[in-house]
Amino acid sequence: QVQLAESGGGSVQAGGSLRLTCAVSGFPYNDRRCMAWFRQAPGKEREAIATIYTVNPSPLYSNSVRGRFTFSQDNAKNTLYLQMNSLQPEDTAMYYCAADRWGGSDCGGPDGISYWGQGTQVTVSS
Repeated sequence: QVQLAESGGGSVQAGGSLRLTCAVSGFPYNDRRCMAWFRQAPGKEREAIATIYTVNPSPLYSNSVRGRFTFSQDNAKNTLYLQMNSLQPEDTAMYYCAADRWGGSDCGGPDGISYWGQGTQVTVSS
């Protein structure tokens, strides 16, 4: 059974940093097509902000976070990290870890993704 579990959210002032963690279990690395971080702010659609593909582990970032956020994995590929720097109030959202296997979605959008974590809240105050 695939499980994704996020942690590390919290409240921070603008300009601060947080590191989110996603623990992956029951999902061998070679079975994964993609891993991604999404976020959803109140009243807005869920958006992909950082994605890693097994065939190309260089992360892809949305324009909104590029240069401020860094997506990485531990050597065993069972823990994912999202280092978030220079946080701004517009980064306030629920953050989710997501994944899919070969033959599934490409993690480019929320529709059709097979596996989600429960989410962790990030709140940035001005």
